[in-house]
Amino acid sequence: NWEDENTGDNGCANDVAKEILKLKKENISGLILDLRYNGGGSIDEAVELTGVFIDAGPVQQIKTRSEEKIITLKDVNRGTIYDGPLLVLVNGYSASASEIVAGALQDYHRALIVGSPTYGKATGQIVLPLDTTVDLEKYNGQQQAANYLKITTDKLYRINGTTAQFTGIKPDIILPDFLEADPQRESDDPHALKPTTIDANKYYMPYPPLPVSTLQSLAKQDADTIKFFKQLETYIHQYKIMNAPADVSLYWKEALADYQSDSLETTFDTAHYTRFYSVANNAYDLERLKTDSSSQYINESFINYLSRDAYVKISYDLLASMAK
Repeated sequence: NWEDENTGDNGCANDVAKEILKLKKENISGLILDLRYNGGGSIDEAVELTGVFIDAGPVQQIKTRSEEKIITLKDVNRGTIYDGPLLVLVNGYSASASEIVAGALQDYHRALIVGSPTYGKATGQIVLPLDTTVDLEKYNGQQQAANYLKITTDKLYRINGTTAQFTGIKPDIILPDFLEADPQRESDDPHALKPTTIDANKYYMPYPPLPVSTLQSLAKQDADTIKFFKQLETYIHQYKIMNAPADVSLYWKEALADYQSDSLETTFDTAHYTRFYSVANNAYDLERLKTDSSSQYINESFINYLSRDAYVKISYDLLASMAK
C-alpha cells in the first residue's frame, strides 16, 4: 500500500528485499527478477527496487513542464541487498515503473535483460477535476468531481540520457513472444509522444560490462533446441498472414476453403527439453504452506507453470553461465 504514508515499509521494494534475504540464507548463486506482464506503479518504488541491486547513485531523470532543471531520482542507500548474478525477464506488457527498473539495471550493467521489447511508456500524468470550485493549489488528488482530465506533465529519461518512451527497453537477449503476433505498445498509439534525449547524468558510474555477445550465442543455441520457440515463430507468422488486409470471396465454397486454411497452430510443446534444475520453495515458504491448503494448490500450479516455462529455462541456463 505505497500510497498510504502511514503504513511504513509496505511497498514492493521492501517485500522483494525480504524475499531475497530468505533466498540468501539458502546460498543462492543467481537471481531471476520476472517483470513480464508487470504494468508498473510507483516511480519511487521503482527507484527503491533498483537500489536493492546497486550501490547508491542516480536511477532516473525527470523533465517536467513546470521546471527547466532536470530532476534526478537517486538511490540514496549505500550498499546492496543482493550483488550476485542477476537476470531480468521482460515482455511487451512490462511498462512504466517496470521499465524504469529494467532500464536502470541495464544502464548500470547490473543485470542481463531477457525477453521482448517492453511497452514504451515513459511519461508521467496528473488527473485534474473539471470543476471550477476545486482549488488546484490545495488539490490532493482525492476530491470528487463529475468529470476529470488526465494531462501528461512529465517525461522520464534513463540515466544515460535516452528514454523508454515509444521505443521501450530493448533486451540484451531478444526472444520471440506471443505479443509479437499482435503488438499493442505505446508506439502503436497515433498520438504517442515521440522519444527525445537529454544529457546523461554525470554522476552515473556503471559496473563493468556483461559478456552480452557470449550470452547471446548461448541463448540462440538454447532457443534452437527448444521446440516451443519454433512453434511460436510459426504461430506469429501465420497470425500476421491471417490478419493482413485481403480480399474475401463472395462465393461460399471459396470463402469456406479460405477459412479452413486459416487455422492456427494453437498447441505448443512446453515440456520436451532438457532441464538441469527443479522448481522448489524456500524453507520459510515450505513451513508457511503447511498450514494453508488453498495456498498449497496455487503453489503447486505455479511450480508446474514455471517448470514448463521455456523463457525460465533459457534464463536459468544464462544465469548459470553468468554465475561461473
